Amino acid sequence: MAAGFGALMALGGCQTAQVYNQGYIVDEQALAQVPVGSSREQVMLALGSPSTTATFDNEVFYYISQKRVRPVAFMNPRLVEQRILAVYFGADNTVTRIANYGLQDGRVFDFISRTTPTGGKDSSFLGSILSDEGPSGGSILDSIGRSSGMSAGR
Repeated sequence: MAAGFGALMALGGCQTAQVYNQGYIVDEQALAQVPVGSSREQVMLALGSPSTTATFDNEVFYYISQKRVRPVAFMNPRLVEQRILAVYFGADNTVTRIANYGLQDGRVFDFISRTTPTGGKDSSFLGSILSDEGPSGGSILDSIGRSSGMSAGR
C-alpha cells in the first residue's frame, strides 16, 4: 500500500499543464503603430493579414486568437479564452475604430472601450465566434484553416 501511495505521489508531482496559444497574439507595440486614421496598408504592415474579414457597413479586419489548456498529457485541451481584435475601416479606407473583443460574464465585451457592443450584424457575428462552441460547433480557427479565404457578411 505504501508503494502504491508513493507511486501516486510521484505521478502527481509530474502533472504540468500545457498552454496552447493559437491564432493572432496581440502585440501592443504593433497595435500602437495603427492609430485611428491609419491606412489599410499600415494595418497590413503592422498587424499582418487578418484571420478573416467582413463587410457590414464598411470593411472590418478580424484577428482571432484562442488559448487552450491541457491539464495533463492524456486529456484533450480545453478552450479557456478567445479574443478578437477588430479593426474597422471607413469609406475612405482608413481606420475608424479598433476593438479587442472577448467574453466577460458571458457577454461580448470590448476590452479597449470597456463596453458591450450594440446589437446588429457585427454583434451577432462576434457572439457566434466567441461562444463556447464557435460558429458551427467547432473552433473558428480550425474552420478558417480548412477554408482559406473565409469571409463573413459577403
